[in-house]
Amino acid sequence: MMKGIKAKRRAKSTVGHIILSILSVIWLLPVVWIIMTSFRGEPGAFTSYVVPKQWTLDNYIKLFTETSRYNFPRWFMNTFIVAVFTCAISTIITLATSYAFSRLRFKLRKPMMNVVLVIGMFPGFMSMIAIYYLIKAIGLDQSLAALVLVYSGGAAMGYYISKGFFDTIPKAIDESAIIDGATRHDIFWKITLPLSKPIIVYTVLTSFLAPWVDFIFVSFIMRDNYNNYTVALGLFEMLKRENINQYFTQFCAGAVIIAIPITILFIIMQKYYVSGVTGGSVKG
Repeated sequence: MMKGIKAKRRAKSTVGHIILSILSVIWLLPVVWIIMTSFRGEPGAFTSYVVPKQWTLDNYIKLFTETSRYNFPRWFMNTFIVAVFTCAISTIITLATSYAFSRLRFKLRKPMMNVVLVIGMFPGFMSMIAIYYLIKAIGLDQSLAALVLVYSGGAAMGYYISKGFFDTIPKAIDESAIIDGATRHDIFWKITLPLSKPIIVYTVLTSFLAPWVDFIFVSFIMRDNYNNYTVALGLFEMLKRENINQYFTQFCAGAVIIAIPITILFIIMQKYYVSGVTGGSVKG
């Protein structure tokens, strides 16, 4: 009897691992292809073979040396600056809003939560025209500051995931801290946040990733301000019909480079996520 159960479990586990292996290969194929194409010496957007016949680093070198037409270093720094500031502002706003809705009780709390939740369901690009004219009215159109405002302005609408996490932290901890003389400020920064590493990691990653990959808002706000392009908008210029055959391999090189900061950030934050899940200490 036990042998039959173990055999069924092994069979299910084997089938599951096979399916996951197939899916991982399917997922990795485009990534591997992009990386190989970034080292391809042959020009053009299409080749009848997958593995390059000529390998070269020229595509990466040209990205940083031939900047008269496509200033990739400038775009990269623009994107990095916007992503860092957006990440910092959005993370603080999201966590503070989530904590307030989770721990504080005040009038119109539930109506506010419902209104923010409903508004957050509408796509952001529906408000692009209004946002553009508001930014233009305050004199920030076609600027990096405008992008930071746009990306971080609606951060509070993503409160529900963080709130759900804060709800799992026992309120008895807050009550004990208040009895010991702690303020809400102390509880939030010294008790709640150290216990909330997983949700902090999630918020940081999503807040950083959004401006890093966005194309719609930056194309609408920057328009023809070439020097303030981000990598998403700048690399798209290489894919236009008149440029794709000449710059496609450089585009692939750029795609590989912009994936590096995200990968590094994920690796760094992952250890905090793991330590938060396996158990952390409350700092006084």
